[in-house]
Amino acid sequence: MLLRSSLHLIAMCFLLLFAAGPSYAVNPDEILSDKALEERARNLSSGLRCLVCQNESIDDSNADLARDLRILVRERLVSGDTDQEVLDFVVSRYGEFVLLKPRFTTRTLILWSTPVVLLIIGAFALLVLYRKRTIVAPSEQPLSEEEQNNLNKIMKGN
Repeated sequence: MLLRSSLHLIAMCFLLLFAAGPSYAVNPDEILSDKALEERARNLSSGLRCLVCQNESIDDSNADLARDLRILVRERLVSGDTDQEVLDFVVSRYGEFVLLKPRFTTRTLILWSTPVVLLIIGAFALLVLYRKRTIVAPSEQPLSEEEQNNLNKIMKGN
């Protein structure tokens, strides 16, 4: 009976934990009164990385820097910037790392293709080394008369 009630209590705790759902770090004082601008701000901030947490968007982070970035995005939108202008401003200030989904540029192409290139170079090097390791077959020529005499002496133990 005690075990059964304990299991129910544990199950209830898990249900309450997961029923909370995703809670966003956006504070009520940050939310814009214009619903269209707020939606744009949420879309932009969900694609920006928290520089403190590094694995969360600024929308999900409680860090002070993430809050500052959320406010900055909203201020830029209120001042009339387009989404691209806001992103360009944030990237110019904090670098490409601030984007959760980096832009496709030459730099990112080099970054993402380097492991593939190194794998191909390694496979080629292994192939070259494998081909150089050929087993040398013993000579098929018969022994000279002198070599045969020496071998016979050795085999007789003289």
